[in-house]
Amino acid sequence: MSSPTRRLALGLLGLAGTIAAAQNAQAFYFTPGDLVVSTSTYQGIAASVTVGQALPGGGVAVANGSYPNVFKNEAPDASFGITSSITLQELTTSGTQVATLAIASAVAVTSFPSKSELALNLSANGQVLSFSGYAAAVNALDVSNSNTPGHIDATNPVAIAPVQRTVVVVGTNGVATASNDNAYSGNNQRAVIVSGNTFYTVGNAGNGGSPEPINIVNNTGVQIGTLGNPNTTAVGVQNGTPGATNGFQFGYTVTSNGYAADKSGKDDNFRGETIFNNTLYVTKGSGGNGVDTVYQVGTAGTLPTLATASSTTITILPGLPTGLAKNIVTDPTKSAFLTTDFHPFGIWFANATTLYVADEGDGVNTTANALNPNSGLEKWVLSGGTWHLAYTLQNGLHLGEQYTVCGTVTDSTGCYSAATDGLRNLTGQVNTDGTVNLYAITSTISTNTDQGADPNRLVAITDTLADTTAAQAAGESFTTLETAAYGQVLRGVSFTPTPEPASFAIFGAGLAALGLIRRKRG
Repeated sequence: MSSPTRRLALGLLGLAGTIAAAQNAQAFYFTPGDLVVSTSTYQGIAASVTVGQALPGGGVAVANGSYPNVFKNEAPDASFGITSSITLQELTTSGTQVATLAIASAVAVTSFPSKSELALNLSANGQVLSFSGYAAAVNALDVSNSNTPGHIDATNPVAIAPVQRTVVVVGTNGVATASNDNAYSGNNQRAVIVSGNTFYTVGNAGNGGSPEPINIVNNTGVQIGTLGNPNTTAVGVQNGTPGATNGFQFGYTVTSNGYAADKSGKDDNFRGETIFNNTLYVTKGSGGNGVDTVYQVGTAGTLPTLATASSTTITILPGLPTGLAKNIVTDPTKSAFLTTDFHPFGIWFANATTLYVADEGDGVNTTANALNPNSGLEKWVLSGGTWHLAYTLQNGLHLGEQYTVCGTVTDSTGCYSAATDGLRNLTGQVNTDGTVNLYAITSTISTNTDQGADPNRLVAITDTLADTTAAQAAGESFTTLETAAYGQVLRGVSFTPTPEPASFAIFGAGLAALGLIRRKRG
């Protein structure tokens, strides 16, 4: 794993190739129009953690490695996490599983309870999928809060060697490459989109004292990089004084909306992203700083480059919430949405005037949470240069209603209860009849130690594109396509990548000649 770029699998290179390569193609081959869901299954056993052992983030273990009690170790170690391998599921749009692609742990793993990881995004040309992980082993502790090489924070309590984050790119035939990077030291890289050899990624950095070092503040927010190069660059204008406790940010700063300077490095704690009309958009919906809302990165129609990264502005979309996170602001001159009730995660544009926002909810395990007016799928419509919230789709999500899954994972057999709180990652498709099919991964609330470890769901809904009122959409309802198994979590959702027509025809002809095309449907 010394090379920054590694090959995940063999592939067919032209019509010629070894039998092993052809068998790999037979084992996994995406069908255009299907869905892909990123998942992870817990792999720890009792011996993975020993009661009384010193934990990397501090304190000693109070529970062994068996699921789900292992997460009780978050009490002594606030940075506690444990890695697991990654699997991509291919499903039809009705939820029938077609195939699975296991990502080798030698390539990338995920932090099992980290709910903001493993978002799936299609590249700008739609030909590859990408997601983020870690260059670490399975059942490693606290890697999601580790330092990265070149961005060492001496105040980070996680006492392990630096761990690189990883951008994984998967092609239509299951062939994938992974590129290690040094972004988001002290925290996690959450989503990544590839455009050619360039990637745009979002996440959060820092797990140490305040003020955070300069090389941590410039390691957060939107980062741009080149596949094969571990170094990334912060996208956004530098604000404030380097090294200051408050106000030092790269990108958005709350001072641009008239608020006092915030904790350095935390106004740009982003987690969702999309590219639409050659423009990058990102979201913030968690943390105690900044504004939980949707942002535009740079000018419309122009993606940032390494050359323009330092001069790129990051601004809140007009009409979207501008209230400070974790604070209720009542000044009516600021915005109509000065509230803590917005928690944006995934975003998807149906067209230039229709934006769907997956709202995660606040994660508070109370029955009143089911009454949150914004948890679920928000529909925003652009009119007169300003975005307006048309309505929020919630029917069929059963917000706050508990469900239970039972089963066995490794050495643990039991049942696990959780309830849907809102939605995280999101994708969609506009139909010729004027409707929109939308697919999303749910967030959860529960009494369990770490809600990121809750088994969640894949849901779908059809909306009428022209509708602009809740009354018009009253008959629309979500359908559950998949519920995670005991010890499993669902993370990202996307449509399958689509190859270039010429290469698709050649590749398909080669497989047909060998008799190796997998027949998925009758």
